[in-house]
Amino acid sequence: MKNALVIGGTRFFGVHLVESLLERGMEVTVATRGKTADSFGDRVKRIAFDRSDLANFKAAFQDTKWDVIYDQICYSAHDAVDAIEVFNGKTDKYILTSTLSVYDSSSELLKEEDFNPYIYPIEVKPTKDVTYKEGKRQAEAVFFQKAPFKTAAVRIPIVVGVNDYTQRLKFHTDKVASGREIYFPNLNAAMGFVDEKEAGHFIAWTGVEGVEGPVNACADGIITIAELLELIEKSAGKTAQLAIEKNEENASPYGIESFWAMSNDKAKSLGFHFSNLYEWLPRLIKDLLKNPAE
Repeated sequence: MKNALVIGGTRFFGVHLVESLLERGMEVTVATRGKTADSFGDRVKRIAFDRSDLANFKAAFQDTKWDVIYDQICYSAHDAVDAIEVFNGKTDKYILTSTLSVYDSSSELLKEEDFNPYIYPIEVKPTKDVTYKEGKRQAEAVFFQKAPFKTAAVRIPIVVGVNDYTQRLKFHTDKVASGREIYFPNLNAAMGFVDEKEAGHFIAWTGVEGVEGPVNACADGIITIAELLELIEKSAGKTAQLAIEKNEENASPYGIESFWAMSNDKAKSLGFHFSNLYEWLPRLIKDLLKNPAE
């Protein structure tokens, strides 16, 4: 039986990553700070550690070996450098969960080559001192330029699902259902999504299949903000109230200025089949409307 280490993974699409690995018959160990309960029971092993403390990080994984490591919580060059030091000689395969945010904006579907981590200048700074975008760029750069093991970086867009603790999509369903205003800078801006279960399954698949390099993971299809609102309006039976001026109360978490979506052609060419977002997004919206915020 092959063994997998999942760093992070007790919430949202990380749960589906772990479940997918278990379904494949793998022995799974989940490594977290140990502060959040999970739903896995005795089906997984657990390691509690503090990533911000390198000595603790090293001690937690001393004398371990892994067929594959999935890192869900690497946010900077600093995190990546520490991970390489800790896991050098302990694995041959490392899967980094990355993000659409590594890309600059484009009017076309973003492809893996639109951000090249193999030549990106590395600057090792504390995680707290870098933005999310720059931190993920730096993490990719460190792994692809410095890691002694094979690495893949799974670039995911906004993940949606009923278990989304950020409640970004629910922000919109609640606003429409309650008749409260929402502000968008551009209703014609288009974006892509990935379903939480599909995100977890794809991340697991990359490790099992030996995928290397950056790879985008998103559902087929894109949707404009206006089209998203139409889906919500149809299910809610109400018209969205649009704000003219932005404030903290009405600003949409999906308030993008323009086109923001990726191509999944590389992943498809490697053999993964993605759903189309229109297959499940209307149903998800209905599910979210069943439990409105008070």
